[in-house]
Amino acid sequence: MTSTRILITAGDLRFVAETHPDAPLTVAAFSKLLPYRQKLIHVRWSGEGCWVPLGDFQLGVGFENHTSHPSVGDILFYPGGYSETEIILAYGACSFSSRMGQLAGNHFLRIVEGREQLRELGRRVLWEGAQDVRFEAA
Repeated sequence: MTSTRILITAGDLRFVAETHPDAPLTVAAFSKLLPYRQKLIHVRWSGEGCWVPLGDFQLGVGFENHTSHPSVGDILFYPGGYSETEIILAYGACSFSSRMGQLAGNHFLRIVEGREQLRELGRRVLWEGAQDVRFEAA
């Protein structure tokens, strides 16, 4: 599977992410949602990350290529189970958790352009509140 590029926009910050070849089911299901608009809020238990809470939303995929320790610029999709469904984006040190404990999400995107803006995105979400975010084919 070849990587596809996804443009991620949050205010005036623009990022380009590539899909991860080891999460083909998550990538295929998420791609059907594009363009996808949501709100990013700051994580509560995971450290330096932003997340999109999705409640009971079902993407129709299980676990694949899942991790609890995303690197800076990694984006995970958690299909639900112990906690609500969500998307999490690591902008710094991150250990994916919820009030139920450690979680693992499908690593399906990695930011490859604009990484130098991730800390600013995290700062805005933490200090200014929820930020609009848009995912679309690049």
